[in-house]
Amino acid sequence: MQKRRRIGAYGIAHDEQGRLLLVRSSARSNFPGVWFLPGGGLEHGEDPAAAVVREFREETGLTARITGLREVTSDLVEFPWRGVLLHHDRIIYDMTVTGGELTVETDGTSDLPAWVEPARLGSLDLIPFAAHTLGLAATGPASGQRPASPDEAGEMGPDGRDLGGARKVARFGAYGVVTDPAGRVLLSLIAENYPGAGKWHLPGGGTDFGETPPIGLVREVFEESGQVGEVTELIRVNSTHNPAAMGPEGEPYDWYVVRAVYRVVVPEPTVPSVTEAAGGSTAQARWFTPDELVDIPLTESAHRELRHIS
Repeated sequence: MQKRRRIGAYGIAHDEQGRLLLVRSSARSNFPGVWFLPGGGLEHGEDPAAAVVREFREETGLTARITGLREVTSDLVEFPWRGVLLHHDRIIYDMTVTGGELTVETDGTSDLPAWVEPARLGSLDLIPFAAHTLGLAATGPASGQRPASPDEAGEMGPDGRDLGGARKVARFGAYGVVTDPAGRVLLSLIAENYPGAGKWHLPGGGTDFGETPPIGLVREVFEESGQVGEVTELIRVNSTHNPAAMGPEGEPYDWYVVRAVYRVVVPEPTVPSVTEAAGGSTAQARWFTPDELVDIPLTESAHRELRHIS
């Protein structure tokens, strides 16, 4: 069975009567007739926040703005008729509708948007991730149901190439603002021949297939520094797109990274030591006091997340 990955952004919106906005999957989708939260796969290089606003407009006809970040989840979905096991990273936002009228998407993967009363949610056939997000028991779509024309937009092959074979690399990663009880910050130095070489970066990296972001982050922190961390809070999601990045083999890539950033606490810090296999992207790891952060070269992402500390 082929392993593929997809990154998606979805939104939760209620109206003044407390009804929830949902959309129904069309005959072109992987699971026709199943209800899900408005949203879908990110286009290559697209910021997740922009993607969820776009998806709202395309699937419902409504304009909306983001009011908060709800959670970041991941799940595995099997498509036996295609021989595919899909790892889906999902970013869930809280949304407020600002205008427009409910409009059916034409020739798309949804065929009906609707405001649904809370009492009706339990009777709907909800996609499992939506049921989980809403705190409901997942009835789930019929796994044996085969759509007439399955949607493959946004799916990534196991080698990082898109399904068209272009040299595009999409990566989903989990990173941490990692601190200890003394208020020190843990950072990782990017090794030579990797994007950002010589700069200090937030510990973290790409999540493995089938791995949730918090679990992946704890693993990455240990591999890069030997520290055992505890994830305490989701801070934000950001993205970076570099269409002319250079990989470690000297080969150019259209590099697109979506990052979930968390707060992580290390209750019992030790002297950092890189434990990942030789040849990794981390040259070393160190604890820094807030005053020391001012004088070291930071990646843009690390600088953005640590401004309130330094």
